[in-house]
Amino acid sequence: MKNIIVLPIVLFSLVSCNQSSTETDFKKIDVKYPITQKDSSVKDIYFGTTVADPYRWMENDTAANTMAWVKAENEVTDGYLASIPFLPAIQSRLKELWNYNKYSAPFKEGDYNYYSKKTGLQNQAVIYRQKEGQKEPEVFLDPNTFSSNGTTSLGGMNFSTDGSLCGYQISEGGSDWRKLIILNTITKEQIGDTLFDIKFSSVAWKKNEGFYYSSYDKPKEGSQLAGKTDRHKLYYHRLGQPQSEDQLVFGGEITPRRYIGASVSENEKWLFIFAANSTYGNELYVQDLTKPNTPIIPIVKDMASSVNLFDVDDQYFYIQTDKGAPNSKVVIAPLNKPQSEHWIDLIPEQKEVLSVNTGGGNIFCSYLKDAITKVLQYDMKGNKIREVVLPGLGTASGFNGKRKEKTVFYSFSSYTTPSTIYKMDIASGKAEVYKKPTLQFNSDDYESKQVFYPSKDGTKIPMMITYKKGIKLDGNNPTLLYAYGGFSVSITPYFSTSDIILLENGGIYAVANLRGGGEYGETWHNQGIKTKKQNVFDDFIYAAKYLKDNKYTSKEKLAIQGESNGGLLVGATITQQPDICQVAFPFVGVMDMLRYHKFTAGAGWAYDYGTAEDSKEMFEYLKNYSPVHNVKEGTNYPATLIMTADHDDRVVPAHSFKFAANLQEKHKGDNPVLISIETKAGHGAGMSTEQTIKAESHKWAFMFYNCKVTPKK
Repeated sequence: MKNIIVLPIVLFSLVSCNQSSTETDFKKIDVKYPITQKDSSVKDIYFGTTVADPYRWMENDTAANTMAWVKAENEVTDGYLASIPFLPAIQSRLKELWNYNKYSAPFKEGDYNYYSKKTGLQNQAVIYRQKEGQKEPEVFLDPNTFSSNGTTSLGGMNFSTDGSLCGYQISEGGSDWRKLIILNTITKEQIGDTLFDIKFSSVAWKKNEGFYYSSYDKPKEGSQLAGKTDRHKLYYHRLGQPQSEDQLVFGGEITPRRYIGASVSENEKWLFIFAANSTYGNELYVQDLTKPNTPIIPIVKDMASSVNLFDVDDQYFYIQTDKGAPNSKVVIAPLNKPQSEHWIDLIPEQKEVLSVNTGGGNIFCSYLKDAITKVLQYDMKGNKIREVVLPGLGTASGFNGKRKEKTVFYSFSSYTTPSTIYKMDIASGKAEVYKKPTLQFNSDDYESKQVFYPSKDGTKIPMMITYKKGIKLDGNNPTLLYAYGGFSVSITPYFSTSDIILLENGGIYAVANLRGGGEYGETWHNQGIKTKKQNVFDDFIYAAKYLKDNKYTSKEKLAIQGESNGGLLVGATITQQPDICQVAFPFVGVMDMLRYHKFTAGAGWAYDYGTAEDSKEMFEYLKNYSPVHNVKEGTNYPATLIMTADHDDRVVPAHSFKFAANLQEKHKGDNPVLISIETKAGHGAGMSTEQTIKAESHKWAFMFYNCKVTPKK
């Protein structure tokens, strides 16, 4: 998308940081940190080495002293942010920018096309549906009615094959623990009782009789958010029966696994079971649902590769796998002998990383070319039909649909292009714009450039840099560098409404595709795990070096940001090189690398990290970069704003609590070191629009003030 209509209202412009200002003098805002209790008696011994953990008490997030500390820290942070004179202007501008309609791509269930729409500043997106020929869409489900403050969100929605039944999950306060409600889609009335304590699960319907779902035993009272969840269980729930009578299908004590998922084939003949103990590598099982009491048959029993069974017909199972193909390929497995020794290559591995979707009896292969999407369309025999013509260099996603469909929908976005929905005729390949947002941003004024910079060991790392056309590279541009670097996650181009604030301000947004991610397949991923994790930090450090050396920015105008595993990245970076930047944003980060695996589902992250109990070498490696354990006394750290949330049961907030306490104790200098703990929020998903705008306003105000950048009306 090239042309965006700018609404005829008065916009305030943000002034470039190299312009002088008389409105803001950027005086130091005095901060008095709360006194944080230390317990010097708490120590652990690893392979003969004693490690103190004086803030261990913070791991009890429901204790009175922890809650009092959180309250005190939030008061300090809120007071600091309220002292920034231009915070209200930033918040006002973000509200203007967010005030447009946002759509998802439609999907067909029964007689209806379903889609989500978030109008203006609505806290949660509403699910609409519309029949062919129906003049106006109707509201199917409105998550804004789930709570009075918008903090209860829709956590997933799955329909029976004929579309007459729907199971939807709700998340309260951002928690990964969900409630499951079943609806008759014709009447929109609830069927049966609400199911509770469901986590990391879809709903896989077996005809209209019942469904499969996954969960853990709920941790004991008092540690329900932080408690370890180690054994996933797959259940079958028959409609009309109590949840207490649900049948255990797989997992638990008999076949203990950390992660278990299930799906049912479109023809309703097969149950597919995916089981794993870590975030990479899985087993694969199938069960014939056409005959009673048939056994669960293994297709892949080791966890040495990633295996995804995505379709089946009367002859073959269709499987995407990186077994013997680090960038993934598509194979077919005969129904009567589906084990890997009988697989037949259907779509061979290519130079680019593959992900697969199906629709209309076609296979859509999305490949990543230097983190940019390329889509090839194949028939079910593996014959290439065409390359799908995309509107530019960016990220395309979607291409899903049932076998009978004649069209598929997909979305396209980039760092300068808001997400636009396209409708594509499968037979001809012709695509047309279906939904195009209108917001106060002219993408024609901005551009993205991809560069490849050398890391410490000479490895070329791709980075996308976005800015206003004609920008002067004099080292004075406020710049935010973002990265993730882990768990085979690929960071591809996306549009962020929030980032417009930076770009309008003459700023630069840079995203580096570090090792540990999935942009170049398992080979790239494995170069950033366990005892190679330092490669990830080096890649990030050298991204910052490239931006400064090439005059995009300077140390005084550079901020770095990461979330979750990316929060670890930022924490490790500033403890290794405190002078790398002016501002640091470690958000919802994994900060205690010696104890991360003792909370929630953290043990499953060991494929990437290793654990302190694995070996003396692994313990020493983790301790040497663990942010909590590497804050040094008397060091001048960047202006740091840590963010976490009280309902984060993915990366428990104790990680951020401990890191903040260590920084505040040992930091020396005028830069503020603050922590913001959002209430009624989790790891990020499902946040209300109000919560999001508040958090983003705080981020930009903190960055601009500490980089001496003044936004003006």
